[in-house]
Amino acid sequence: MGRTYFVEEAVGQYLSDLSTKLKPYVTGLLIGQCSPQRDYVIRAVRTPPKEEQKEDSISPSKLASIDEEWITTHASQVSRMLPGGLLVLGVFIIATPELSKDSQNALRKLIFSVEKSLTKRRLWKPAEEEVSDRAALQICSATKKVVCRTYDVQDPKSSAKPADWKYQSALSASWLALDCTVNVNIHIPLLATSPNHDLEKNTKTGLNRWSKQIEDSVFLINGQVKDDDTELLEGQKKLRGNTQSSTQFSDVKVLTQLSQGSSHRSTATVQVCSASINLKGAVKCRAYIHNNKPKVKEAIQALKRDIINTLSDRCEILFEDLIINEGPHRKNFEREYHVLPQRLFVPVAGSSVMLSDYKFGDETTGEIQERFVEMLDQSVQAEDIHIGEEINT
Repeated sequence: MGRTYFVEEAVGQYLSDLSTKLKPYVTGLLIGQCSPQRDYVIRAVRTPPKEEQKEDSISPSKLASIDEEWITTHASQVSRMLPGGLLVLGVFIIATPELSKDSQNALRKLIFSVEKSLTKRRLWKPAEEEVSDRAALQICSATKKVVCRTYDVQDPKSSAKPADWKYQSALSASWLALDCTVNVNIHIPLLATSPNHDLEKNTKTGLNRWSKQIEDSVFLINGQVKDDDTELLEGQKKLRGNTQSSTQFSDVKVLTQLSQGSSHRSTATVQVCSASINLKGAVKCRAYIHNNKPKVKEAIQALKRDIINTLSDRCEILFEDLIINEGPHRKNFEREYHVLPQRLFVPVAGSSVMLSDYKFGDETTGEIQERFVEMLDQSVQAEDIHIGEEINT
């Protein structure tokens, strides 16, 4: 029995519009949520055209010309814009009948390379029971025939399995949101013995240790500790009328352990340090979860991952910005102070889910709007951009 993908109707309209506009083929990403019982697709996003394609306004005619690196880079950029609970769960290709024979091989390659690129950036480990199937969606631009298959990305030799692709209206109109603000105060010592203090490498090492703390934290949902296998909404009134987008928020508090319990033996090492990196501030975290009887553990896992992702993504964005503005061989100053980018949220039409992005203090609203058009093919009104945090984050 293959997997079933429940798909927002607007995704079908978007794919249909693409199939009439772009010939002979167009690729893109599928965004949504995996759960043990079923998977949900709430967005599809075409691969942005490269500069030279924009100028010539033509697509390459053969599938062999698919730029794998360009598509995986797009997937990495898009994954930064997804709050907890959402992920890139597949790849689509819309092609003319002449190219359809080669489409499946192209999709298979893309699915594995996209997953490899996304896994490399993650600081968290997937759970044992995690869904590892990813969708390969093939659409014929002439007949509009849709074929959906899945590949198990944990198995490099995986063969295609058939999957159901079912459209549903107002699919994510009343998904549940979990919100929390985490106060971060991470101290990363830099050893005197290390030849050069690579800021990025050392920060990642420190974030790795911190992410394990987050994994082991206790999460209070609306002030209560809930059992992993209970339903998230147990004891709460359900919202009526799911055609209008309405969000049911849960307020979450994160309790991190101050020290390991007596059951853990710890060995202390004294090391001479010549400097340190400190990460301080309050970060806004958010996760969304489907409303089909979700379990507490699904919701908490989604929020944990958002907490870990949002901090590591911001550090990554900062280091990319430093390389662009100051070059890779910057001088080391006695004391440096950098402000990590702020988080912002943007609504999705017809959905209770909001997408996310990051902005530096000197970035304009226009630049954010351009990024949403390029990365997510979505035009955003200035008044719909909600800044999640104060500037001193």
